[in-house]
Amino acid sequence: MTAPGLAPQVSGLVSQSAFDGSRLRVVLLLDVVDGAQQRFLDAYERVCDQVASTPGHIRDQLCQSLDDPSQWLITSEWESAPPFLAWVNSEEHMETVRPLRACLKDTRSLRFRIIRETGGPAAAAPAAPVPRASPRPGGGVVRHALTYTLRPGSGSAVARILAGHPLPVRREGDPVRLHRTSLFVHGDRVVQVVEVRELRGDLLAGLVHLTGRPEVRAVEDALTPHLAQDRDLDDPQSLRVFLTRSALPAVHHVAPLPSPGSTPAPAGPVPPGSPAGRLALYYPARQGRGGELARLLSRQDELAADAPHGPVRAATVFHRDDTVVRIVEVADAPESAPASVLGLREPDSATELVELLDARALGVEGFAGDGDGLVRLLSRARMRLVADLAEDGS
Repeated sequence: MTAPGLAPQVSGLVSQSAFDGSRLRVVLLLDVVDGAQQRFLDAYERVCDQVASTPGHIRDQLCQSLDDPSQWLITSEWESAPPFLAWVNSEEHMETVRPLRACLKDTRSLRFRIIRETGGPAAAAPAAPVPRASPRPGGGVVRHALTYTLRPGSGSAVARILAGHPLPVRREGDPVRLHRTSLFVHGDRVVQVVEVRELRGDLLAGLVHLTGRPEVRAVEDALTPHLAQDRDLDDPQSLRVFLTRSALPAVHHVAPLPSPGSTPAPAGPVPPGSPAGRLALYYPARQGRGGELARLLSRQDELAADAPHGPVRAATVFHRDDTVVRIVEVADAPESAPASVLGLREPDSATELVELLDARALGVEGFAGDGDGLVRLLSRARMRLVADLAEDGS
């Protein structure tokens, strides 16, 4: 049994989903270096030849500004978000677009779900998914995560370094505002969740800007010797490559309605037995099954949104390759309802999880979906929260 995709018409409480079947439009706004137009066009042709065979890709269009010849626009259309996210965060993509980037002074990437379409052969194509009839609610927050591995034996030192990670004070002219950041450790893996507001331009460019802030840079410099992957923070290209390789995109976010008379879960760590807060769960997938596992958890969270009296107030699923991380805001001690906190609402969802999860990587071989097994899985999957900073000061 494999996890089904989400229905095209998802709950109105879902503000983000890569699994609803919507086609995706990607828009790149480019500022080409003077005199590099022909080199840019040659590089673009090579990129087109390679991306044309990428699963999920439909078409591209290249446009040049009528008013300013240095301004260009590339749009691409994809069958859905998952194949695009797999492509844009891959090593192959970084190598493919490297010659293109060498021709650019600036770039901005935007991604849109196709809601409605009128006229033209594309709209009438019977194989195309039906665009959604209504938009989702939005709170002005862009969610993203980074994940990377540490050198053996670095976990304790890194936890101490990350505990001092600051939340930069917003400055006039900043292209992005860091609303909240949470840092987790699980063995030799680090996951940093970021929530940003007022993003002007490209998310990757915004992350580069935040990393360059002196108070953040000091922490990143201290962290660099402990990373399994080399990086040079003084080299913008090296930093962009590191951030791309570390990207763990958010693929689903849902915020169920709170129970009557309840209060929002506060920001902050969730030690065992605590009543409320944020926690992260790590779900390593069997090889090649990460997408199915992310879909399963997203579907379970969506079903929970229609029954909002459980302990989970909000949930976000992050996915890349065979790594799936789920962030949940809980209103009660996680151990009081392990199935709900793990994202297993349907009776047979634990069975599906067993088929998709790399149980050995978590140390839960022979996992069974009974009460004791769920508590054990929750303990093993739970990441250690070492810092959680929000603009409200929590």
